[in-house]
Amino acid sequence: MTERRPTPGIEEFCAEATELLGTDGVIRDPAAREKASCDWAHMSPILSARLPAGHAEAVLRPTAHEQIPGILALAHRHRIPLTPRGKGTGNYGQAIPLYDGAVLDLTGCGRILDAGDGWIRAEAGARMSDLEGHARTLGQELWMFPSTFGTTVGGFLSGGSGGTGSLVHKTNSDGFVQELTVVPCTADAEPFTVQDAEALPYIHAYGTTGIIATATVRLQRARTWTGLFAAFADWASATAALSALVRLEPAPRLASLDEAGLVGVYRPDPALDPTALSVRAIIEEEAVEQARAIVRSHGGSVLDIRPAPDGPALISSMSFNHPTYHLMTAEDGWFHLEIGGDVLLGDTTEIRKVFPDTLLHLEGMRSGTVGMLMARYQDEQTVYAGTAALEALGVRVHSPHNWYVDRRLDLVRETALTADPLGLLNPGKIPATSQETP
Repeated sequence: MTERRPTPGIEEFCAEATELLGTDGVIRDPAAREKASCDWAHMSPILSARLPAGHAEAVLRPTAHEQIPGILALAHRHRIPLTPRGKGTGNYGQAIPLYDGAVLDLTGCGRILDAGDGWIRAEAGARMSDLEGHARTLGQELWMFPSTFGTTVGGFLSGGSGGTGSLVHKTNSDGFVQELTVVPCTADAEPFTVQDAEALPYIHAYGTTGIIATATVRLQRARTWTGLFAAFADWASATAALSALVRLEPAPRLASLDEAGLVGVYRPDPALDPTALSVRAIIEEEAVEQARAIVRSHGGSVLDIRPAPDGPALISSMSFNHPTYHLMTAEDGWFHLEIGGDVLLGDTTEIRKVFPDTLLHLEGMRSGTVGMLMARYQDEQTVYAGTAALEALGVRVHSPHNWYVDRRLDLVRETALTADPLGLLNPGKIPATSQETP
């Protein structure tokens, strides 16, 4: 193996960063650097073949957002690549340093700064679970939160997309963000504030357009949620019930479906029948009888109505990409694709022919059905060929097998020109204009 050469200037950078952060704020320990160089990209067999892709030479841990500008000014002066990181729960290599340098671990910047009617402001490293808990003390709740509930707000905005609450509120770029304080990687690293639509270049941009230091996100009136768990014998009945639950009023916070092959890899629970399709919904208590009637009318059985916190928490923990995690934990040899389209609610016979042993997880949305397709992995080319075949059948596909920014790419490129003129922020994550992402 070729020995890595240190990034020029890294020692001087670390010495000056220590003056800013103290000795505990600049970590050179090999184990800590290794941990900070990984996320959940290994869930992709395609990305796994490219790992390790880069390695942190230092981990910086500020304890307040006011320290971030000084760090970015230092990185600019010494030309040090800087990769921002929250809890590292991303699945696509968003937080992996491809060009070594330093990792900026923002989990120490975890203060909730303020809250009011319909909003809450926090540092980037604050956990979504803490924001929800604080909002609840005010009689409010978050619009949405990721299925990995301990994710930081900065990580969710920089590398996430949607989650529990997306059934109504769509993604984190659809009005969830009220205001961001962003720090550019420039000589003076002067923070600036953006609001509403102005925040779009910084959402799901992996920190390439500036480091989110604080975020103000939207709240709504708190509701009393409960979890409904139902079982169905066939796909048509289960998807019809899912569609009806999505249209329920008051609107659910989440509604999802797993087929039996996925239910069987979860921890055994009386609310989950491993021989049947599982339909689950986080609903308001006042809607329980309506939801029961929907399940019965489509030939299903209600296995449990489980109140908060346990019922909704369990349902949320089995949403979005978590079924993929459970399946891959139980058995090697799988890959997944993010999919969408109401074609998934109909006859999926042709869809299942594209890849061997296809398993489907669906999330009901008022903006259209989304979900995960899991299948046996053969090779990279087969994945791309199958993706084209699915799209020909009317299935929308987003690939989790690249670590490039792939949303609002023109806007991200334009913004990065001024926010990061030297290309030091999470370098390698914005594809060249001539480079296509799979």
